Amino acid sequence: MNDLVIMKNKQAVTSSLQVAEVFEKNHRDVLEAIRTKMHSAEFSAQYQKMFVEGSYKDKSGKSNPMYYMNRDGFAFIVMGFTGHKADNFKLQYIKAFNEMEDQVKFQVPSTLPEALRLAADQAEKISVLQPKADYTDSMLANKGLETISMIAKNYGYSTREFNKLLHGLDIQYKQGKTWLLYAKYQDEGYTHVEPYEYTNSDGIKQVRNTMKWTQVGQKFLYDFLKSKGIMPLVEQPA
Repeated sequence: MNDLVIMKNKQAVTSSLQVAEVFEKNHRDVLEAIRTKMHSAEFSAQYQKMFVEGSYKDKSGKSNPMYYMNRDGFAFIVMGFTGHKADNFKLQYIKAFNEMEDQVKFQVPSTLPEALRLAADQAEKISVLQPKADYTDSMLANKGLETISMIAKNYGYSTREFNKLLHGLDIQYKQGKTWLLYAKYQDEGYTHVEPYEYTNSDGIKQVRNTMKWTQVGQKFLYDFLKSKGIMPLVEQPA
């Protein structure tokens, strides 16, 4: 029962020989089950990724075919094995797969090329995540109110276009010259309406209400727009 699962090409796998031995099956029958899966016209491409042909030498020194299989391939092959004993073996295999996959995750590179590749992969992941971190960090660092014009600019929209976008998404509506949230969002603390003093074309000072977005509201907009595939400029692909 040793080495139920081994590491091969940095992947946790078992073999048809091991499965046959553990589940007390004829190896020839296990091979036939694998080949039937691999030659299935409907799912052949998927099965090709689960099984890799190999070979072993028997006691006489003769080379014979066998297959390596990953966790998914193993699951398909033993799916039909029933009984208490078979279930016990399946649980042992699951435990062995989990332990080996954990080892693969934390495997330290053994050569310089592997270390360089790992460093490059990590740098790429960081570069992808960094724009999002920059945007959300700056958003969360701003404890005050934000105008819609500034938020629109972050998304590459004009203020007019962005207001129309939010209106089309049933977030806000216009009353007179002031944009307001629809009722379902009004009590969530997303915005704050405050008076804004301006001078009209006749030189007369007047006051108009204007809606600004709180930190909570900005986070709401970010998550809502992201769900619609609309991202800030810094998170859009180059």
